[in-house]
Amino acid sequence: MRKKGQTSELPCIKSTTLDQKGIGKEKKVDIRTTKGFMVVASLFLSIRGRINFLQLERYSDRSESGFRVFFERDFDFLSFNIALLKPHLKGKTALAFDPSYISKSGKMTPGAGYFWSGCAAKSKWGLEFNGIAVLDLIRKTAFHLVGFQTVEILEQEKQLEFYARKILENKEELKDVSKFLVADAYFSKYTFIEPMLEAGFQVISRLRKDSVLRHFYTGEQKKGKGRKKMYTNKVDYKDIDKSCARLVRDDKKEKIYTLKAHSKSLKREINIVIVYTRNSKEEFTHKTYFSTDLTLEWDEILEMYRQRFQIEFLYRDAKQFTGLNHCQARSEKKLHFHWNMSLTAINLAKVEHWIALKDQEPNADVPFSMSDIKTHYHNELLLKRFISMFGINSELAKNKRKIDQLLDFGKIGC
Repeated sequence: MRKKGQTSELPCIKSTTLDQKGIGKEKKVDIRTTKGFMVVASLFLSIRGRINFLQLERYSDRSESGFRVFFERDFDFLSFNIALLKPHLKGKTALAFDPSYISKSGKMTPGAGYFWSGCAAKSKWGLEFNGIAVLDLIRKTAFHLVGFQTVEILEQEKQLEFYARKILENKEELKDVSKFLVADAYFSKYTFIEPMLEAGFQVISRLRKDSVLRHFYTGEQKKGKGRKKMYTNKVDYKDIDKSCARLVRDDKKEKIYTLKAHSKSLKREINIVIVYTRNSKEEFTHKTYFSTDLTLEWDEILEMYRQRFQIEFLYRDAKQFTGLNHCQARSEKKLHFHWNMSLTAINLAKVEHWIALKDQEPNADVPFSMSDIKTHYHNELLLKRFISMFGINSELAKNKRKIDQLLDFGKIGC
C-alpha cells in the first residue's frame, strides 16, 4: 500500500545524482534500485529516533514489506562508495579495518554469539560488523567503503584468517584506493598479516609491549660450513641500543626512536617506531608501531596509525544518528544492507555538507556535526510536507528566507 505524495517530499541529496555518477558507473543497475536507494538514503538521513522497517514506512510512500524486499537485493556498496569518493580523495590515503559490536538479542539471527565490545570492555552477546574505511590523511577523516558480518567461518579457520579472507575478496578494488592497510594491535599477527602481504598490501599496526625484536648482524661472518649469523641481541626496550636505533624526537614528554629489526612473531623484517611517553609518575612507558613497508618514514607510520581512530568516529556517528544498531531483521542480506547503508549515509552527509567547507580552510579545525546535518534533513522533510499539504508557494522570495531560517531551526551551530 502506498501513501500519496510522500516520496516527492523527501529531502534532496544534491551531490548524489546517482544515475550520473554514483550507482553502477561500470555496471548496469535496475532503475528501481537507483530510485529505491535514493529513497532509503534520504530516510536514513531524515528520520529521528529508531530506523527500522516500520519507521521507513511511516516517513515514505512505501510499505514495510516493500522495504523488507528491497533490503534483500544485492547492492555493490564498495563500487558506489568508491565512485562517490574518488573525485574528492586527492591527497594521501590509507585503508582502515576494524570490527564493531552490534547489540542483538535472541538466538535465531545468523552469526549471533559473544563478541568483544570496546565500550563495555568485555565480550557481549550480539553480532559483529567488520568495516573497511578509507582514511583521508589530509582532511583527517574517514569514509566508509564496505563492511561484512562475522558469520560462516569455515571449519578449522581461525578468526583472523576469516577477516583476511573476507578483505581479500575485494582486493583489486581496495588496492586501487590504497595499498596501505591500518589495523589495531589485535591484528599484528602472522595469520592476518602474511595473506595481506601476499595480496600486495602493506600493513601498519602496533605490536605488543613485550614483542621479541632482534637486531640484524652486520659484522664479519665466520668462514667455513654452517648457517650464516643473521641476528645479534634482542631489542631492549628499557635500554635501547643507540647504534641500531635512530633518535628522531626528544623532548620533555616524548622520545621517539626508529629502526629496522626482525620480528620473531611476524617472521620478517619490519620498519619500527618506538614511542616513549612520560606518564604522571614521571616514568617513561613505550608503544611499538610498525610497518611492513621498509621505505616509509617514521612520521608517516605514526600519522597513518593515529588516523586509524577516525573509523571509530564513523561507528559512533552511525550508532547515534543513522541507526547502525537499529536493524530488527534476522536475514544476513537485510543486515548487510542496513549496516552498509547506515555508514554510507555518513559519507553522503560529509560529501554534501562538510568537504567543501574543509577545503576552503584546510588548516583550520572545521567540525563535522552529524547532529546538525540530521536536524537539517529532518527539518527539510517536515517543511516539504507542510508546504505540500497547505499549498504554500516556496518560490516566493519572502517564503525562501523563512524556509532557510526554519531549516536551521534546532541546530547546535546556529
